[in-house]
Amino acid sequence: MAIVPTAEGGLDCDGMIAVDLTGLADVAPEDPEPEFVAINGENEIVVTLQENNHMVVLSADGTVLSHFSAGEVTLEGVDTEEEGALVFDQTITVPREPDSVAWIDDTHFATANEGDMDGGSRGWTIFSQDGDVIHESGVSFEHAIIQIGHYPENRSGNKGVEPESATFDVFGGTPFLFIGSERGSVVGVYDVTDPATPVLEQLLPSGIGPEGYVTIPARNLLVSANETDDAGPRAHVMIFEYQDAPAVYPHLTSAGMDELTGWGAISGQVMAEDGTIFAVSDSFYGMQPTIFHIDVSETPARIVDAIRVTREGQPAQLMDMEGIARDGEDGFWIASEGRSDRLIPHAIFHVGGDGAIEDYIALPNDLLAVEIRFGFEGIARVDDMLYVAVQREWRDDPENHAKVLGYNLETEEWSVIHYPLTPAETGWVGLSEIVAHDGHLYFIERDNQFENAATKQITRVALDQMEMVALGETPNVLAPDVVVDLLPYLASTGGYVLDKVEGLAIAADGTMWVSTDNDGVDDHSGETMFFAIAPM
Repeated sequence: MAIVPTAEGGLDCDGMIAVDLTGLADVAPEDPEPEFVAINGENEIVVTLQENNHMVVLSADGTVLSHFSAGEVTLEGVDTEEEGALVFDQTITVPREPDSVAWIDDTHFATANEGDMDGGSRGWTIFSQDGDVIHESGVSFEHAIIQIGHYPENRSGNKGVEPESATFDVFGGTPFLFIGSERGSVVGVYDVTDPATPVLEQLLPSGIGPEGYVTIPARNLLVSANETDDAGPRAHVMIFEYQDAPAVYPHLTSAGMDELTGWGAISGQVMAEDGTIFAVSDSFYGMQPTIFHIDVSETPARIVDAIRVTREGQPAQLMDMEGIARDGEDGFWIASEGRSDRLIPHAIFHVGGDGAIEDYIALPNDLLAVEIRFGFEGIARVDDMLYVAVQREWRDDPENHAKVLGYNLETEEWSVIHYPLTPAETGWVGLSEIVAHDGHLYFIERDNQFENAATKQITRVALDQMEMVALGETPNVLAPDVVVDLLPYLASTGGYVLDKVEGLAIAADGTMWVSTDNDGVDDHSGETMFFAIAPM
């Protein structure tokens, strides 16, 4: 390691000090691998040796003031399997292997314990410079991330939420520590007035794959740099302002449930008679299909129950739940988007209030012969008729025309009508939801774009326009009216516009509740918007 003094605003290369860190760590002492440094007000330097699981504190002249193992942590209540289900019942003991480090005063520093070779404790630690553990977050950081829907299931077998960055500064007289989760794409904001008892004040959606943070206290700003741009928004910077105001994120949480409950990939929604909402998760959690019960009377809205969908007592397989409607009693009709190359059938499932599948309706051969993977994206029930929105054109549809299918529960007959999609400027446009309310069918129509988003809207047609025809006949074409342009709502937080606005539920008074799908935090920031639009 090299220490280079500064002189007159430049580097004094002639005064460079080479510091030998070999022989200090218990792990690979002959091969120290410095990862991150931080300097306190006394010009003392703390260095993380991540792969060596070791910490070193140096003076400005390179003298070793202290060094010690970062130690290990036993974690209870973690998910270690990437099986498409959020199950937090495992116990592990792992070395911390800290990545970044930040001084919070001249005698204490905090580490983000990302892990590398053998470890990663999914949390963060405050040490004294002599090596005493002043505070250990344990599973609390990861559990808080789980509750707001940012847990990355596809990293369960590795390092979970993977805390990578630690940043410190003072805002409004309060010392704050910012712990960034690279894989959860979220930053925890902690009041560290008392280093022994930090307080989690807020979790912020930091953009996809945050690599580092910068504080600008003179302007009350926290800035994150995000590197990921594969199949999503381009590499981006997120800017947060410290304010004396209520937190605006998260919009939805499972905090307060008796059992730790993870969630994500929220798709279709339906309003219950009591003003609560039922919402389904899609196939990202294929081993744990779930209907979430949401109380919208609080801010943020709260998940109060997770109804697991089962077949003969086991988690139902080969489903991609994209739409939900009430059945008029205590059960549900579920629209499952098919994908034949993965043996997932296009189907409508009748599910009891306990989540057990009671029956299903398969597609007739006439439809199976023309299907593609962009299938069912919503379902609505009006008396004995089920209406199902198909996302995009199937092989027998004219360009920019998607099917709306009807199924009569009494006659067991299928029917069809066409919805005219807005031509896409970039990518494609399709349907993502259908909801019945007050003599109308409401649709979400959206493109698949982020920064180039042009079409994200709620439309509607009167039920008396639904002049369905039998399969095989030439479908009539609807004339939908645009009710709400969703782009201003999706941009209202100041972040980039999220792609998948997929859920809609409408209350008796006309209030619309809209949600976005976070793709299970897979190549996604994990951010879920869940917001109300006042009656119009």
